[in-house]
Amino acid sequence: MANKRHKPEEIVQKLRQVDVLVGQGMQRVDAIREVRITEQTYYRWRKQYGGMGTDQLKELKRLQKENERLRKAVSD
Repeated sequence: MANKRHKPEEIVQKLRQVDVLVGQGMQRVDAIREVRITEQTYYRWRKQYGGMGTDQLKELKRLQKENERLRKAVSD
């Protein structure tokens, strides 16, 4: 998956998959490889999306759309 852009939903899902695998006793580095991302990507995503649930993710996306709409309205 070189240079593939993941959607925020996919990122949260992969972070959860790693958590589940670690909870089942797998080493974190092996769990990260299992979901086919690099350690660097995992920790960057963890910093940005860690602990975010689907409701929070939906709210973030809604706010981003609203922000973009307001920016366009101001620039017109």
